[in-house]
Amino acid sequence: MTTLDPVAVFRTEAAECLEAIEAGLLDLTHQLDNKDLVDAVFRGLHTLKGSGAMFGFEALAAFTHHCETAFDRVRKGEVAATSELVAAVLAAQDHMRALVDQPDADHGDTGHKLLAQLQAAVGGKEAAPAAVPAPAPAAVCEAPKKTNSWRIRFSLPANSMANGTNPLGLLDELRDLGECTVRANTSAIPPLDALAPTELHISWDVTLTSEQDRSAIDDVFIFVLDDMELSVEEIDALASATAAPVEEKAAPAPVAAASAAPVPPAAVPEFRPVEAVPAKREVPAAVSQAKAAENVRVPAERLDELMDRVGELVIAQSRLSQLASASTDIALRSVSEEIERLSGELRDTMMVLRMVPVATLFSRFRRLVHDLARETGKVIELVTEGESTEVDKTVIERLADPLVHLVRNSIDHGLETPADRLASGKTEAGTVTLSARQAGGEVIISIKDDGRGINRERVRAKAESSGLIQPGQPLSDSELLQLIFAPGFSTAAAITNLSGRGVGMDVVKKTVEALRGAIDIVSVPGQGSEVSLRIPLTLAIIDGLLVRVGSGRYVIPLSAVEECLELSLEEDLRSRGRSFISLRDSLVPFLRLRDLFRTGTKPDVHQKVVVISTGTERVGLVVDQIVGDHQTVIKSMSKLHNNVATFSGATILGDGSVALILDVGHLVAAGQQQEAQLRVAG
Repeated sequence: MTTLDPVAVFRTEAAECLEAIEAGLLDLTHQLDNKDLVDAVFRGLHTLKGSGAMFGFEALAAFTHHCETAFDRVRKGEVAATSELVAAVLAAQDHMRALVDQPDADHGDTGHKLLAQLQAAVGGKEAAPAAVPAPAPAAVCEAPKKTNSWRIRFSLPANSMANGTNPLGLLDELRDLGECTVRANTSAIPPLDALAPTELHISWDVTLTSEQDRSAIDDVFIFVLDDMELSVEEIDALASATAAPVEEKAAPAPVAAASAAPVPPAAVPEFRPVEAVPAKREVPAAVSQAKAAENVRVPAERLDELMDRVGELVIAQSRLSQLASASTDIALRSVSEEIERLSGELRDTMMVLRMVPVATLFSRFRRLVHDLARETGKVIELVTEGESTEVDKTVIERLADPLVHLVRNSIDHGLETPADRLASGKTEAGTVTLSARQAGGEVIISIKDDGRGINRERVRAKAESSGLIQPGQPLSDSELLQLIFAPGFSTAAAITNLSGRGVGMDVVKKTVEALRGAIDIVSVPGQGSEVSLRIPLTLAIIDGLLVRVGSGRYVIPLSAVEECLELSLEEDLRSRGRSFISLRDSLVPFLRLRDLFRTGTKPDVHQKVVVISTGTERVGLVVDQIVGDHQTVIKSMSKLHNNVATFSGATILGDGSVALILDVGHLVAAGQQQEAQLRVAG
């Protein structure tokens, strides 16, 4: 049994908390007067500070406290939320991330600089809270009238301390709200021989006199409300006065402690409950356990290991199916079919576990666009579409860097400055759209902008001067645009922080090709450009169509197969020199794989044409025999065969032999190129 490292668990939760804080800050950029967003960011900072202190990340807790205090002042209405404040806390959030990842590293004076930026954003008036009531004597006279008295009774679950909740911290926060007396109820403590030192059996009865309202008390328990029992009742001032002397001697210490404590969170009107209803929340243990069991954290390495085991099981099942098909034993065939069904269901379940919505990828670019807009002075709106589209987690991880390059390229090269956009009749704000959609066995991720488009003359001139093409060499529009992915290619006049070195787009192409994907570009001068990445949904196991060409067997991804037709010997002879087949009043080019692979064998009498497609393009593949469907465990090609573009991988068949997996995108492109050449010649 493995035990999770508490610090590792904290780092995981802190990363999620920082992502939530960043999302709240970016939303706040567009809605500076949204109190709900301010509250959400404040709660995130409060959680991060408390958790950091609990796990010994003192530097993180101390630094985060300043950001929390700034947003507390925004909540109280003492300062306004501004874009400068949001930018300062975003920069501070990056430093918090560094303090989480490397708490013992030397971060220099980064923290001091960020705090100075934060102080400047809030006006540098740290003493403002104490000075605000001074000019209004009437308000001082009215202060006693706002004093409320509350009786608070609460108990925590027995395992609360083991889960990191410190009840003394809750009592300290209550003391920060005003004068209070605390009584501990120890009646539930079991005998010594039955007492577990990690369990909590004490409940508390607190009488609080404070100028704060009910919502401030709720804020104290905001992170433990779901699992505790809490009762809050308002009592009159006379009753609280008679109850207060019981522990009067203990009162000075909490008051002194409160003076050194941080500024307490302000009351949030939006979360104020109805005063007449006691806030007693009793959550049954079974409900709490069910809620905790809804999600389970599993390291990604374990999923990868499980995926490998499922792949080996699929190969073994294929071997069993082949043995059963050659046997006359009915019982063996029955067991083989049952195992095939179960392994297929297990494979499908495993594939679902590995699928991640692209929203996790797209959310990273909100911060990037925000920072680039401030750096370039451009007004940029980021639009995301199809965020629920799911892709294999490995694909998500490997697409992060290419998308960063494409988004930066769209903003730097594509979008114009606000003045240029207005001069050309466009809106001041440029738009970058990230979209994802599924098409068959592929996911298409597009990066689109409404900028100036790609200058084809500059691309050709740069390509000719770099020696990529010969002067005047005829190229199709698609071939010309694909030149921007050449190593070292850049049309930028000068090297900047964003672009100009000619390495970004080259990285994009290499990564997409390594994922067995393809890149399409569409650009309209003056209207913008769109780069589409066509990526396989998964890199692990696929359904394939096993075919025979000559004496070799190959796998075609089943998601790309449209239909299968028979090609008689007479039709094959008539199509020599044409390589077209008529399919429902449309001509579809086809490739003879026997000629492409140079098998040196004679064609079968009854050849088959497998029609495959990518997007709107179709091409037929002539094979000798269709063996049947096959669950294909994808194995990567060796380094010696990485440059063979016709194949995207290999798989092991039931008899132990190897079958190569055809690269559908490459074959469709080859078929379309052949069609274009024939049309030019004919």
